[in-house]
Parts: sequence; structure tokens; C-alpha cells
Amino acid sequence: MEYNNLGKSGLKVSRLSLGSWLTFGKLIEDKVSEKLMHYAYDQGINFFDNAEIYARGKSELVMGKILKKSAWSRDSYIVSSKVFFGTGGQWPTQKGLNRKHVFEACHQALKRLQVDYLDLYFCHRPDKSTPIEETVWAMHQLIMQGKILYWGTSEWSAQEIMEAHMFAKQNHLIGPVMEQPEYNMFARRKVEVEFAQLYKTVGLGTTIWSPLASGILTDKYLNKFPKGTRLGVEGLEWLKEKNLTEDKLAKISLLNELSNDLGMSLPVMSIAWCLKNQNVSTVILGASKMSQLKENMKSIDALNKLDEKAIKQIEEILQNQPEHPTF
Repeated sequence: MEYNNLGKSGLKVSRLSLGSWLTFGKLIEDKVSEKLMHYAYDQGINFFDNAEIYARGKSELVMGKILKKSAWSRDSYIVSSKVFFGTGGQWPTQKGLNRKHVFEACHQALKRLQVDYLDLYFCHRPDKSTPIEETVWAMHQLIMQGKILYWGTSEWSAQEIMEAHMFAKQNHLIGPVMEQPEYNMFARRKVEVEFAQLYKTVGLGTTIWSPLASGILTDKYLNKFPKGTRLGVEGLEWLKEKNLTEDKLAKISLLNELSNDLGMSLPVMSIAWCLKNQNVSTVILGASKMSQLKENMKSIDALNKLDEKAIKQIEEILQNQPEHPTF
């Protein structure tokens, strides 16, 4: 395993990490979750990603039991939570980025994960009803209390991240270190263009999610729609509509042929493509079975096969390289 600094921080995070969205506490049995985490840890993965909303808190409960049972040294792994959506409560104080919910959610996550502190704490979405200043103060205070070590954002705009940094700098507070955006061959603009200046100015780190575009960057959707996939889960119809378009499927077919020519599977090539971006601190993998995780882990070794020629061939198929603004 290789490790990167998380943005400008000194925290070393494995280039591949393991996420729990839609899997832990929901689509897979707890025993499978345990096996996945242990395999990932044994392979050098040191970051496990979670959130309060995942399976409405059950994901963190499952992960917490595994961490407790594993008895891994606490200084050997990184665990995260995210705050915004809550766990399903209907009271207005049970969601958002107001100081009360940020504090309550942090305490609840600590209890579910059975840890004394969170390494990373993300603001899961921007909160238009709460001043950014209030959220920055709340996060800074949690750091001062030793309940979190680093805080960041997820799916925030560059402008919102800069507003948080400006307020933090003006008031000698700790600003956000990392952002968790979607990034894959079909979702590129935010990571490649919108955040371009933030990597230079504030040293933004990225923990990118959905490197396989919810699983479509595989060969399983090229023929008939398979059973037992996340795009077939009730309530996730929006994912299916977003990802399974005729245009994307045509490109996926060509990408699959290219990956075979390069001697790797399409998922491995797709993850390696994400890893080639020097501004990606870590790629969060999602897996529902051991065979998937083992296959996706091969992406580190596949990096040397993605040379300039291969990248150019991928771009010729995608035809979606975002344009950088000229000033």
C-alpha cells in the first residue's frame, strides 16, 4: 500500500480506503463487513469512512463493533463520520450544521463507533440555513475538546470552502482540511476544475467517493440488468437514472475493451485512473463481497500500465475532459 498526506496536513492516509455507504448495516451481513474490514486493514488500508446517515446509524454501529472486536491499535487506523442529514429524526434540531446538531451528532457517532475521538469529521452537505461561521466555530471547538482531529466538507462548492477558510483565518480558527466529492470518469469538473486553485491556496485534500460511478464502470451492466446490485435497490432509482444512460453504456463498452487490452478489468482501470490524479488523497472503495474488494485492490499495481498512451485512449473514448477557464 502507498500513502499520501491528506492535503497539507501531516496525516498519512492510504491511497485506497474502505467506505460503508449502502453496505454496512444494510445490504451485507455483519460478518461480511468484518471480513472486508480485516482484509482491507491487512492490505494496508488505514482509513474507514462512515456517516451518521448511512443505514440511519446502523453502519456506524456495525463498524464500531468490528473496531472494538479487532482490538487494532487506535493509532494505526483512521475513522470518519459525517454530519448533516441526521439518522432519521424529524425534529429540526436533529439535522443540519447548526452548533447543537454538530455537537450531538459527534457525540452519537463516538458512541456508535466506540472510539474516543474521530480522526476525520465531515460536513456532509452545505447548510443554507446555518451561517458558515457557526459551523466553523463548532468544528474548531470539537478539535479543541479532542473529540475530532481534522474536519472537512463533502459536496461543498469551492466558494463555500473558501468562505470557511477565510473566516477561520480571520479568527485564528482551524479551517477544513479535506473535501469528499464524487469523482470518476463521468464526474470530473469539481475535482479537476472547480477545486484547482484550492489545492494550491489552502492545500485541500480529497477523499473521493464513487470511483466506479455506482458500479456502472464494470462489465455487469453491458448485457441485461443484473440482480442484487445497488442500482436495483428500492429508493435508489435516482442513481439508476443518473448513471445508466445509452451514451454512458456505449462508452463503458469501449472502455471495457480497452481495459482488457491493457490486461486488467474495467473496475481496476477506472480506480487506477482516479489514482493518477495527484490531487486525489485517497479513493474510497465500496464493496459488498470479498471478490470485489480483492479485485479493486489491484488498482495500485495497475498504475504503471496507465501510461500517457493509455490515458489518451481513455480520453478519446470519454470525450468529456472539462475545460479550464482562461483568465
